[in-house]
Amino acid sequence: MKRTLAAALGALIAATVVGCGSGPAPGGSADGKVTMGFSQVGAESGWRTANSKNIQEAAAAAGIDLKFSDANGKQENQISAIRSFIQQHVDVIAFSPVVRTGWDAVLLEAKNAGIPVILTDRAVDTQETDVYKTFVGADFVAEGRSAGDWVVKQYATAPAQVNIVQLEGTTGADPAIDRSKGFADAISANPKLKVIASQTGDFTRSGGKQVMEAFLKANPKIDVVFAQNDDMGLGAIEAIEAAGLKPGQDVKIVAVDATHDGMQALADGKFNFLVECNPLLGPQLMDLAKKVVAGETVPSRVVVPDKTFDQQQAIAALPDRKY
Repeated sequence: MKRTLAAALGALIAATVVGCGSGPAPGGSADGKVTMGFSQVGAESGWRTANSKNIQEAAAAAGIDLKFSDANGKQENQISAIRSFIQQHVDVIAFSPVVRTGWDAVLLEAKNAGIPVILTDRAVDTQETDVYKTFVGADFVAEGRSAGDWVVKQYATAPAQVNIVQLEGTTGADPAIDRSKGFADAISANPKLKVIASQTGDFTRSGGKQVMEAFLKANPKIDVVFAQNDDMGLGAIEAIEAAGLKPGQDVKIVAVDATHDGMQALADGKFNFLVECNPLLGPQLMDLAKKVVAGETVPSRVVVPDKTFDQQQAIAALPDRKY
């Protein structure tokens, strides 16, 4: 009886030891599949919708288990989502920050939990070190500069002051800050180019329309609109037309994104120039995710190159436009 009991006890201990060591291997789940927690800004624009769809499709194609969360434009929702991902012990966290600041605490929590973080589309300002592995996205300063360069060339021989209004993105958001800087740097080459009004339209079509209506009431002569994304520019078109003016002629419009709707407006002559910001970041994100989970070294910044479009280029590109 004693021998039988001892044998049973030994078998139980052995089974327990095996059970404790049979969890997921480092850098992946038990089935070898990488699990990613992704927090998206929201669905404020056509660009963002295309970005979300591409990330979801790329995760499926790469065999990555994606836990997707929509923050609805609120930083507190993103912070809650990231903390939830940490509690779920995902392999990697990726997110597109609503605003640039206020991430130190939650990024440090992810670092202490041993979960690598990837920033997509937008960067952050942080006082902590090594709290994210890499950033993948566009150069927003360069985008703003490209928009400004077009205005400089367009009005190189302007005899009088050129009145410009700016439709800014979400206050505190990385693209809003950097596109403003790039645009201002570029137009400083010509003192006749003057931004007479600048206000956030929150990257939405309705916001762009509302702000543009206010601009037109306050300023009888507006020559150029710089819209920091297509949706605000499309809203501006509605306001300009409602005021009895012709967008693209009476008021010129340069915008950033080059989504399908924006490209159509350019082809129709209602926009005058577009700077691309490619939302199709999914495949690169998934590749980076697999590498950081595997412990491989990745570049600290992966910049996606952008194009620019005039009317004829938009007409040529539209049939094959994916977003």
